[in-house]
Amino acid sequence: MSGTPEGTFTALRTQLQDAAATFADGPAALEGILRGIVDDVERAVGEPLEIFPVCHHSPASAIAMARRLREKQPKVVYLELCEDMAPLLTELRNCRLPVAVQSFASEIEGFPADWAPLSVVAPVTEASAEYQAIAYALDTPGVELVLVDRSSDHVFQWETGPDGESGPDGESDPDAPEAAEQTALHGDAVGVEIGDLRPRFAELEEHLLRHGRVRHWSEWWHQYVELPLGDSDHDTYRQVMLLIGSLFRRLAPGDPRKVVVDEDRERYMWTRMREHLAATGTDPADCLYVCGAFHAASRVAEFGVHGSDTFTISPPSGTKWRHGLIPSSHGAIEAQFGLAAGSVSIAASEWTKNLRRTGVRPFRLEGQAGTRKSTKPRKALAPTAPASVVPAADRLTGFLQRPPALDALDEAELLGWSVEIVRAARRSGYLASTADAIAVFETSILLAGMRDRAKPTPYDFQDAAVTCIEKDAVPGRRDVGRLVEIMMGGDRVGQVGYDALPPLARDVHDRLAPLDLKLQQRGVQRALLDIAARPELGPCSDLLWMLRRLLPQGAARPVMGERRLGEQSIQESWDLALGTHQRALIELGYEGVSIEQVLEQRLRRAAYAPQASAAQVLEAVEDATLYLRGRRLADELGTRALEVLAGERSVDGAPEVLRRVRRLLAHYRTAEPVLPPWIESFVKTGYAHYCTLLPTAFTDDDATVRQVAAMLGFLFGMEGLALSLGCDRAQLELALAQCHPTEPSRTALLWAAQTHLGTLPRAALRARCAELLGNPLVVPSYPRYLSGFVHALEPVPGLADFVVEAVSNAFARLPDAVLLPWLPTLIGTLRAGGAEHAPLLIREAGRLFPARLTELDTWVPPWRLPQGPPRVRVESAASTAGGLPLLAAHPVTCDALADLLGCDGTWEGPAVESSGAALLARYPQTARALEALQTVS
Repeated sequence: MSGTPEGTFTALRTQLQDAAATFADGPAALEGILRGIVDDVERAVGEPLEIFPVCHHSPASAIAMARRLREKQPKVVYLELCEDMAPLLTELRNCRLPVAVQSFASEIEGFPADWAPLSVVAPVTEASAEYQAIAYALDTPGVELVLVDRSSDHVFQWETGPDGESGPDGESDPDAPEAAEQTALHGDAVGVEIGDLRPRFAELEEHLLRHGRVRHWSEWWHQYVELPLGDSDHDTYRQVMLLIGSLFRRLAPGDPRKVVVDEDRERYMWTRMREHLAATGTDPADCLYVCGAFHAASRVAEFGVHGSDTFTISPPSGTKWRHGLIPSSHGAIEAQFGLAAGSVSIAASEWTKNLRRTGVRPFRLEGQAGTRKSTKPRKALAPTAPASVVPAADRLTGFLQRPPALDALDEAELLGWSVEIVRAARRSGYLASTADAIAVFETSILLAGMRDRAKPTPYDFQDAAVTCIEKDAVPGRRDVGRLVEIMMGGDRVGQVGYDALPPLARDVHDRLAPLDLKLQQRGVQRALLDIAARPELGPCSDLLWMLRRLLPQGAARPVMGERRLGEQSIQESWDLALGTHQRALIELGYEGVSIEQVLEQRLRRAAYAPQASAAQVLEAVEDATLYLRGRRLADELGTRALEVLAGERSVDGAPEVLRRVRRLLAHYRTAEPVLPPWIESFVKTGYAHYCTLLPTAFTDDDATVRQVAAMLGFLFGMEGLALSLGCDRAQLELALAQCHPTEPSRTALLWAAQTHLGTLPRAALRARCAELLGNPLVVPSYPRYLSGFVHALEPVPGLADFVVEAVSNAFARLPDAVLLPWLPTLIGTLRAGGAEHAPLLIREAGRLFPARLTELDTWVPPWRLPQGPPRVRVESAASTAGGLPLLAAHPVTCDALADLLGCDGTWEGPAVESSGAALLARYPQTARALEALQTVS
């Protein structure tokens, strides 16, 4: 059909008079809408390159497409789909539909950084016109499939935000957790669909729903478009779809940005088609252009094979795009594009019924999962004569004048539905019976009659089932509406076959093959690893721990076993759901060719991020040591942690830094002969760094007590190593001397630090606490002092007995009038600030307090026992030297000690002994000081 006779659609203008007047603002708008709709239909029908308008996931469009492809047998099929997705379409034969073709970019260039990662998905179902076109083109020799829509890169180039192209948010059913899980299969990807045909004029949609007596747009489309067009001929289907597309386009609100994007897409597609026709010399009559009805009724100057060539396609950005197939589901498609729940499942069941009723033979890809394999090769297209110009007849007038054909009531089908829904309801806990099946049957007929329908639709049946079976509450996880959706076909979930997976995903399945599990199946599978008995399972364990680190929660969950520095489990148990989380595993394949490579890239990215803190970089070091085992990456990231720590000016990450450095030091001391150079430098730099920040942190309101305690924990805990590396303890003493906190908890923390350094004796600290308890003005803030002492257990764990003493003295000395209002504050303070130190306090209290209740009356606290001065024994030099003859008489002990210390020498006789005695007699102060030190300790 290359043209239309003048006045072919004249009768149509009269039929559209009333419909256009309903939505027009005045005579001018009325005339514009009236003439415009008919002009759009005439223009599209008269185009030499046949335009086939479709609606996404429409069984009527799929039936019409299959029928037209067998009649016309085009040599070139132009398809409205992102042109960069073409190489993946042949992999659809290795998948079980529905699946989605995905473009993914994690490293972006030319777009705002907060958009990353970029993702575009195009779902494909069997009951769709696009799949029929793809299957026909890929499996028919001599046919070329050309994708002509904008690339994935241009999807984001033409949008002001990363979600500009996505449809309305789908509503998930709170009573069906598995439904919510399936709607997330596409993640945050932008959805592109072939044939987004829905009125953008809210008043128009409301008018159609109200007068059609339906609840939502999917039901209206099913009742008034799908069913009437299911058995129509090609010309009728084509003209009706063009009419609907033009009507919705002309009555759409004037959103300038969306109009520009729509028109640019049409210019893009027609430009690509003309380029292909010019390059190949193909006759437009041998081609078929499959696009949404909205775009088929285009009015841009570039429309048609004779359109203008004024549109310039912008070059792609520097973003690196990767492509793959991910599993999809009916629920994910509905949520992505704002369709009613269950509408895609109902469309799939209608597709099956239409095939049986019409006898149309659909196209399916050879080797498609879930279909029979054909033994006959697809025949090549026979040479055909040039198509003759056949005027298009006006089929719209008759279609609009003809009353809808009322389908006779199929009692057997409706009865089967009623019995099946009752059976499903009983399995889900409903007290349904045969009487309910009868009630559902009759109510369905009643609702259809009230809505001017002779045959109940699946939506009528769903309303009737909810009315008759679902009483007050839902006894199980699924309500009746969800049960009807499952019965009508369910939320079918697709699967990407092994051969269509990216190399990384195939490598994961190959490396986990020793587990003997069907990992591509959905659901949770239990894996038992006896590594001690089967050492070959050790690599599987390493891979599972890396998958747990990279995949979403639930994909690989350890039930027994753990992975920590310096530890290796001999038995492990895992719950694996890799089939359920197949999309996440596939998206890992876009980042690298192996799990180790992806993990290394992510650790580097986290460590070298502009906002990375020293604690985050140390976490990356720990993960590199834990999962990748080698020292190369850990040493590199450790050097980066040193750089980040030196540049930090806050102490926010001090607790995490202390925890991770302690763990790494313990690991390296047991696993390596010497400490790595980076961690020695880290300790040395950290000692000087925290000494510098300590006076400011004690008075900074933004720094918490826990953070200041962690700083002191680093300084006191790493002091021995830091001093051995050349640090000076005087720097710490000077830093503490410059600290002058005013807040009670920080003051107590400073006292504990001074006690640790020896500048504040334990007796003086005990006197200060007693003074606090004796001052009525200070008693209300005493819990905050206790909070400081509790936090001081991090750097000074030896104060545990003193903290127990301080709490006990408070309970002993304070009267009930003060103690009872004070207790909630004390409990809240200890719970908020000292929960991690509670076990240490409880253990210390158990050591100090009596174990039996009968002993409590006679028990005296250790801190109340008389504390006398240390006893120093002074002896003469002769007595001190009297041990030398004993050593000479029994030299074995000294020889053993000398061998242990690596000293060489021989006994030289009494002269040496007498000279040693003379030396002690000459300097008796040394002997007395040594004896006094031993007595005190």
